[in-house]
Amino acid sequence: MNCTRYAILCGGARAVLMPPNSFSDTAQIIPRIGVKMYLREIIYSPLNYIGGKQKILPQLLPIFPKNINICVDLFAGGCNIGLNIPATKLYCNDNLIYLIELYKIFQTTDISEILSYIETQIKDFNLSLENKEGFNLFRQQYNEQKKPLDLFILAAFAFNHQIRFNSSHEFNTPFGYQRSHFNNMMKKKLVAFINRIQESNIIFSHHDFEFFDFSNLNNHDFVYCDPPYLVTTATYNDGKRGFTGWNNNQEKKLLQLLCKLHQQKIKFALSNVIEHKGKVNNILVDWIKDNPYLIVNHITSNYSNSNYQTFVRDKQSSYEVLITNYQHEDVNILF
Repeated sequence: MNCTRYAILCGGARAVLMPPNSFSDTAQIIPRIGVKMYLREIIYSPLNYIGGKQKILPQLLPIFPKNINICVDLFAGGCNIGLNIPATKLYCNDNLIYLIELYKIFQTTDISEILSYIETQIKDFNLSLENKEGFNLFRQQYNEQKKPLDLFILAAFAFNHQIRFNSSHEFNTPFGYQRSHFNNMMKKKLVAFINRIQESNIIFSHHDFEFFDFSNLNNHDFVYCDPPYLVTTATYNDGKRGFTGWNNNQEKKLLQLLCKLHQQKIKFALSNVIEHKGKVNNILVDWIKDNPYLIVNHITSNYSNSNYQTFVRDKQSSYEVLITNYQHEDVNILF
Protein backbone atom coordinates (compact mmCIF):
# COMPACT_ATOMS: atom_id res chain seq x y z
CA MET A 1 0.00 0.00 0.00
CA ASN A 2 1.33 3.44 -0.88
CA CYS A 3 0.14 6.81 0.42
CA THR A 4 0.10 8.21 -3.11
CA ARG A 5 -2.65 5.74 -4.06
CA TYR A 6 -4.99 6.85 -1.30
CA ALA A 7 -8.46 7.92 -2.32
CA ILE A 8 -10.08 10.97 -0.74
CA LEU A 9 -13.47 10.56 0.86
CA CYS A 10 -14.54 14.13 1.45
CA GLY A 11 -16.52 14.94 4.54
CA GLY A 12 -17.01 18.52 5.66
CA ALA A 13 -13.94 20.58 6.31
CA ARG A 14 -11.47 17.72 6.41
CA ALA A 15 -10.86 14.77 4.11
CA VAL A 16 -10.50 11.20 5.28
CA LEU A 17 -7.67 9.29 3.62
CA MET A 18 -8.36 5.63 3.00
CA PRO A 19 -6.55 3.12 0.77
CA PRO A 20 -8.88 1.97 -2.02
CA ASN A 21 -10.53 -1.44 -1.52
CA SER A 22 -8.99 -1.78 1.93
CA PHE A 23 -12.24 -2.16 3.84
CA SER A 24 -15.53 -3.92 3.29
CA ASP A 25 -18.38 -2.04 1.62
CA THR A 26 -20.15 -1.81 4.95
CA ALA A 27 -17.21 -0.44 6.92
CA GLN A 28 -17.85 3.00 8.35
CA ILE A 29 -15.17 5.67 8.14
CA ILE A 30 -15.62 8.86 10.13
CA PRO A 31 -13.65 12.07 9.68
CA ARG A 32 -12.49 14.22 12.52
CA ILE A 33 -14.25 17.42 11.48
CA GLY A 34 -13.03 19.94 14.00
CA VAL A 35 -12.69 19.34 17.74
CA LYS A 36 -15.52 19.65 20.23
CA MET A 37 -15.11 21.39 23.53
CA TYR A 38 -14.66 18.83 26.31
CA LEU A 39 -16.28 20.19 29.46
CA ARG A 40 -14.20 18.26 32.00
CA GLU A 41 -10.75 19.67 32.67
CA ILE A 42 -8.17 17.63 30.79
CA ILE A 43 -5.34 16.31 32.97
CA TYR A 44 -2.00 15.61 31.31
CA SER A 45 0.38 12.98 32.61
CA PRO A 46 3.67 14.23 34.09
CA LEU A 47 5.34 11.21 32.47
CA ASN A 48 6.51 11.34 28.86
CA TYR A 49 5.42 7.76 28.32
CA ILE A 50 6.15 6.24 24.91
CA GLY A 51 2.96 6.13 22.86
CA GLY A 52 1.18 8.62 25.13
CA LYS A 53 -1.92 10.28 23.69
CA GLN A 54 -1.46 13.75 25.16
CA LYS A 55 -1.48 15.62 21.84
CA ILE A 56 -4.59 13.93 20.47
CA LEU A 57 -6.72 13.84 23.61
CA PRO A 58 -9.08 16.55 22.28
CA GLN A 59 -9.82 14.32 19.28
CA LEU A 60 -10.26 11.08 21.22
CA LEU A 61 -12.33 12.15 24.20
CA PRO A 62 -15.47 13.24 22.27
CA ILE A 63 -15.57 9.83 20.56
CA PHE A 64 -15.77 7.89 23.81
CA PRO A 65 -19.19 6.84 25.17
CA LYS A 66 -21.11 8.95 27.63
CA ASN A 67 -22.37 7.73 31.04
CA ILE A 68 -19.77 5.00 31.53
CA ASN A 69 -20.10 2.83 34.61
CA ILE A 70 -16.82 0.87 34.56
CA CYS A 71 -13.96 1.95 32.30
CA VAL A 72 -10.93 -0.25 31.67
CA ASP A 73 -7.76 1.38 30.34
CA LEU A 74 -6.10 -1.88 29.39
CA PHE A 75 -2.69 -0.49 28.37
CA ALA A 76 -2.64 2.49 30.70
CA GLY A 77 0.95 3.68 30.21
CA GLY A 78 1.07 7.33 31.30
CA CYS A 79 -2.69 7.27 32.11
CA ASN A 80 -3.43 10.18 29.77
CA ILE A 81 -6.60 8.45 28.61
CA GLY A 82 -7.94 6.73 31.71
CA LEU A 83 -7.76 9.74 34.00
CA ASN A 84 -9.71 11.84 31.51
CA ILE A 85 -12.65 9.49 31.03
CA PRO A 86 -15.55 10.20 33.41
CA ALA A 87 -16.59 6.84 34.82
CA THR A 88 -18.04 5.57 38.06
CA LYS A 89 -15.11 3.18 38.39
CA LEU A 90 -11.81 3.07 36.52
CA TYR A 91 -9.32 0.25 36.04
CA CYS A 92 -5.85 1.35 34.93
CA ASN A 93 -3.85 -1.69 33.89
CA ASP A 94 -0.30 -2.02 32.59
CA ASN A 95 2.13 -4.94 32.54
CA LEU A 96 4.97 -2.71 33.81
CA ILE A 97 4.73 -3.39 37.54
CA TYR A 98 7.11 -0.58 38.54
CA LEU A 99 4.86 1.98 36.87
CA ILE A 100 1.77 0.64 38.64
CA GLU A 101 3.61 0.71 41.98
CA LEU A 102 4.36 4.38 41.37
CA TYR A 103 0.69 5.13 40.69
CA LYS A 104 -0.32 3.36 43.89
CA ILE A 105 2.02 5.65 45.84
CA PHE A 106 0.42 8.65 44.13
CA GLN A 107 -2.96 7.27 45.14
CA THR A 108 -2.23 6.75 48.84
CA THR A 109 0.30 9.44 49.79
CA ASP A 110 -0.30 13.09 50.61
CA ILE A 111 0.87 15.44 47.86
CA SER A 112 2.99 17.51 50.21
CA GLU A 113 4.80 14.38 51.34
CA ILE A 114 5.45 13.33 47.74
CA LEU A 115 6.81 16.74 46.76
CA SER A 116 8.99 16.89 49.88
CA TYR A 117 10.47 13.48 49.07
CA ILE A 118 11.19 14.47 45.47
CA GLU A 119 12.87 17.73 46.46
CA THR A 120 14.96 15.99 49.13
CA GLN A 121 16.21 13.32 46.71
CA ILE A 122 17.07 15.96 44.11
CA LYS A 123 19.03 17.91 46.70
CA ASP A 124 20.79 14.87 48.21
CA PHE A 125 22.01 13.64 44.82
CA ASN A 126 22.55 17.14 43.43
CA LEU A 127 20.44 16.29 40.40
CA SER A 128 20.50 18.98 37.73
CA LEU A 129 20.59 19.58 33.99
CA GLU A 130 24.33 18.86 33.90
CA ASN A 131 25.20 16.44 36.73
CA LYS A 132 25.47 13.14 34.90
CA GLU A 133 27.41 11.52 37.74
CA GLY A 134 24.68 12.33 40.25
CA PHE A 135 22.05 10.91 37.88
CA ASN A 136 24.00 7.68 37.40
CA LEU A 137 24.42 7.24 41.16
CA PHE A 138 20.73 7.83 41.69
CA ARG A 139 19.85 5.37 38.91
CA GLN A 140 22.11 2.77 40.52
CA GLN A 141 20.34 3.25 43.86
CA TYR A 142 16.93 2.88 42.22
CA ASN A 143 17.95 -0.35 40.50
CA GLU A 144 19.12 -1.73 43.84
CA GLN A 145 16.15 -0.59 45.94
CA LYS A 146 13.27 -0.03 43.47
CA LYS A 147 11.60 2.70 45.53
CA PRO A 148 8.53 3.69 43.47
CA LEU A 149 8.86 7.47 43.79
CA ASP A 150 12.48 7.29 42.66
CA LEU A 151 11.20 6.05 39.30
CA PHE A 152 9.42 9.34 38.77
CA ILE A 153 12.52 11.33 39.72
CA LEU A 154 14.65 9.27 37.35
CA ALA A 155 12.19 9.92 34.53
CA ALA A 156 12.32 13.64 35.28
CA PHE A 157 16.06 13.75 34.60
CA ALA A 158 16.30 10.99 31.97
CA PHE A 159 16.70 11.49 28.24
CA ASN A 160 13.35 12.66 26.84
CA HIS A 161 11.87 11.75 30.27
CA GLN A 162 11.53 8.18 29.02
CA ILE A 163 10.95 5.15 31.23
CA ARG A 164 12.87 2.15 29.91
CA PHE A 165 14.11 -1.09 31.49
CA ASN A 166 16.52 -3.75 30.28
CA SER A 167 16.01 -7.52 30.41
CA SER A 168 17.19 -7.57 34.03
CA HIS A 169 14.50 -5.03 34.95
CA GLU A 170 17.08 -2.32 35.49
CA PHE A 171 16.17 1.23 34.55
CA ASN A 172 18.57 2.05 31.71
CA THR A 173 17.46 5.34 30.12
CA PRO A 174 20.52 7.60 29.88
CA PHE A 175 20.89 11.05 31.41
CA GLY A 176 19.06 13.91 29.66
CA TYR A 177 22.03 16.29 29.63
CA GLN A 178 20.91 19.95 29.46
CA ARG A 179 17.43 18.81 28.44
CA SER A 180 15.60 17.05 31.25
CA HIS A 181 14.91 18.12 34.82
CA PHE A 182 12.10 18.49 37.35
CA ASN A 183 10.80 21.93 36.38
CA ASN A 184 7.78 23.97 37.42
CA MET A 185 5.66 22.74 34.50
CA MET A 186 6.30 19.11 35.43
CA LYS A 187 5.53 19.89 39.06
CA LYS A 188 2.23 21.51 38.08
CA LYS A 189 1.29 18.49 35.97
CA LEU A 190 2.27 16.13 38.78
CA VAL A 191 0.06 17.91 41.35
CA ALA A 192 -2.95 17.91 39.00
CA PHE A 193 -2.29 14.26 38.10
CA ILE A 194 -2.16 13.15 41.74
CA ASN A 195 -5.26 15.17 42.59
CA ARG A 196 -7.21 13.44 39.81
CA ILE A 197 -6.02 10.02 40.98
CA GLN A 198 -6.95 10.69 44.60
CA GLU A 199 -10.39 12.08 43.79
CA SER A 200 -11.29 9.19 41.47
CA ASN A 201 -12.39 5.61 42.08
CA ILE A 202 -9.42 3.82 40.50
CA ILE A 203 -8.03 0.31 40.73
CA PHE A 204 -4.46 -0.07 39.45
CA SER A 205 -3.37 -3.49 38.19
CA HIS A 206 -0.41 -5.01 36.36
CA HIS A 207 -1.59 -7.88 34.16
CA ASP A 208 -0.83 -8.84 30.60
CA PHE A 209 -3.98 -7.90 28.68
CA GLU A 210 -5.02 -11.50 28.02
CA PHE A 211 -5.17 -12.23 31.76
CA PHE A 212 -7.30 -9.25 32.74
CA ASP A 213 -10.67 -10.26 34.22
CA PHE A 214 -13.55 -8.76 32.20
CA SER A 215 -16.22 -10.94 33.82
CA ASN A 216 -17.80 -8.08 35.78
CA LEU A 217 -18.38 -5.86 32.72
CA ASN A 218 -21.67 -5.33 30.88
CA ASN A 219 -23.18 -3.07 28.23
CA HIS A 220 -22.82 0.02 30.45
CA ASP A 221 -19.04 -0.36 30.52
CA PHE A 222 -16.19 0.60 28.21
CA VAL A 223 -12.75 -0.81 27.38
CA TYR A 224 -10.03 1.36 25.83
CA CYS A 225 -6.97 -0.27 24.28
CA ASP A 226 -3.77 1.49 23.26
CA PRO A 227 -1.38 -1.41 22.65
CA PRO A 228 2.12 -1.14 21.20
CA TYR A 229 1.75 -0.52 17.48
CA LEU A 230 2.79 -3.51 15.42
CA VAL A 231 4.18 -1.51 12.48
CA THR A 232 6.10 1.08 14.49
CA THR A 233 9.36 0.71 16.35
CA ALA A 234 9.46 1.25 20.11
CA THR A 235 11.46 -0.07 23.03
CA TYR A 236 8.42 -1.86 24.42
CA ASN A 237 7.74 -3.82 21.22
CA ASP A 238 10.75 -6.08 21.11
CA GLY A 239 10.10 -8.30 24.14
CA LYS A 240 13.71 -7.94 25.27
CA ARG A 241 13.02 -5.97 28.45
CA GLY A 242 11.90 -8.86 30.62
CA PHE A 243 8.28 -7.92 29.92
CA THR A 244 5.92 -9.38 27.33
CA GLY A 245 6.79 -7.98 23.91
CA TRP A 246 4.43 -7.26 21.03
CA ASN A 247 4.25 -9.29 17.86
CA ASN A 248 1.76 -10.73 15.35
CA ASN A 249 0.51 -13.27 17.85
CA GLN A 250 -0.16 -10.64 20.51
CA GLU A 251 -1.95 -8.46 17.96
CA LYS A 252 -4.24 -11.31 16.93
CA LYS A 253 -5.01 -12.23 20.54
CA LEU A 254 -6.04 -8.66 21.31
CA LEU A 255 -8.31 -8.43 18.26
CA GLN A 256 -9.92 -11.75 19.20
CA LEU A 257 -10.49 -10.42 22.69
CA LEU A 258 -12.20 -7.32 21.30
CA CYS A 259 -14.51 -9.51 19.23
CA LYS A 260 -15.51 -11.36 22.40
CA LEU A 261 -16.22 -8.05 24.14
CA HIS A 262 -18.44 -7.04 21.22
CA GLN A 263 -20.36 -10.32 21.51
CA GLN A 264 -20.98 -9.44 25.15
CA LYS A 265 -22.26 -5.99 24.07
CA ILE A 266 -19.36 -4.22 25.79
CA LYS A 267 -18.23 -1.05 24.04
CA PHE A 268 -14.57 -0.72 23.15
CA ALA A 269 -12.19 1.63 21.37
CA LEU A 270 -8.84 0.62 19.90
CA SER A 271 -6.06 3.08 19.07
CA ASN A 272 -3.78 1.80 16.35
CA VAL A 273 -1.87 2.61 13.17
CA ILE A 274 -2.87 1.14 9.81
CA GLU A 275 0.25 2.29 8.00
CA HIS A 276 3.58 3.71 9.18
CA LYS A 277 6.43 4.72 6.88
CA GLY A 278 4.99 2.57 4.11
CA LYS A 279 4.57 -0.50 6.32
CA VAL A 280 0.98 -1.76 6.58
CA ASN A 281 -0.62 -3.59 9.49
CA ASN A 282 -2.36 -6.22 7.37
CA ILE A 283 -3.64 -8.07 10.44
CA LEU A 284 -5.55 -4.96 11.44
CA VAL A 285 -6.78 -4.26 7.91
CA ASP A 286 -8.10 -7.83 7.54
CA TRP A 287 -9.82 -7.59 10.92
CA ILE A 288 -11.63 -4.42 9.83
CA LYS A 289 -12.70 -6.11 6.57
CA ASP A 290 -14.05 -9.15 8.42
CA ASN A 291 -16.05 -7.18 11.01
CA PRO A 292 -18.35 -4.65 9.30
CA TYR A 293 -19.74 -3.37 12.62
CA LEU A 294 -16.43 -1.60 13.25
CA ILE A 295 -16.20 2.16 12.83
CA VAL A 296 -12.85 3.62 11.80
CA ASN A 297 -12.19 7.15 13.04
CA HIS A 298 -9.25 8.92 11.39
CA ILE A 299 -6.99 10.68 13.91
CA THR A 300 -4.76 13.57 12.92
CA SER A 301 -1.60 12.83 14.86
CA ASN A 302 0.51 15.58 13.27
CA TYR A 303 -1.31 18.89 13.57
CA SER A 304 1.24 20.83 11.53
CA ASN A 305 0.93 18.41 8.60
CA SER A 306 -2.75 17.57 8.53
CA ASN A 307 -3.74 18.35 4.95
CA TYR A 308 -3.98 15.76 2.19
CA GLN A 309 -1.16 17.13 0.03
CA THR A 310 1.30 17.05 2.91
CA PHE A 311 0.21 13.53 3.88
CA VAL A 312 0.88 12.26 0.37
CA ARG A 313 4.27 13.96 0.11
CA ASP A 314 5.48 12.82 3.52
CA LYS A 315 6.65 9.23 3.16
CA GLN A 316 7.23 9.11 6.93
CA SER A 317 3.55 9.71 7.77
CA SER A 318 1.42 7.40 9.86
CA TYR A 319 -2.25 6.65 9.29
CA GLU A 320 -3.52 6.61 12.86
CA VAL A 321 -7.05 5.51 13.72
CA LEU A 322 -9.43 4.95 16.61
CA ILE A 323 -11.58 1.88 15.91
CA THR A 324 -14.85 1.51 17.83
CA ASN A 325 -17.70 -1.00 17.90
CA TYR A 326 -20.26 1.78 18.42
CA GLN A 327 -21.23 5.01 16.73
CA HIS A 328 -20.45 8.07 18.80
CA GLU A 329 -22.89 10.95 19.06
CA ASP A 330 -23.27 13.95 16.72
CA VAL A 331 -21.22 12.55 13.84
CA ASN A 332 -22.42 11.96 10.30
CA ILE A 333 -21.40 8.62 8.79
CA LEU A 334 -19.87 9.08 5.36
CA PHE A 335 -21.64 6.04 3.87
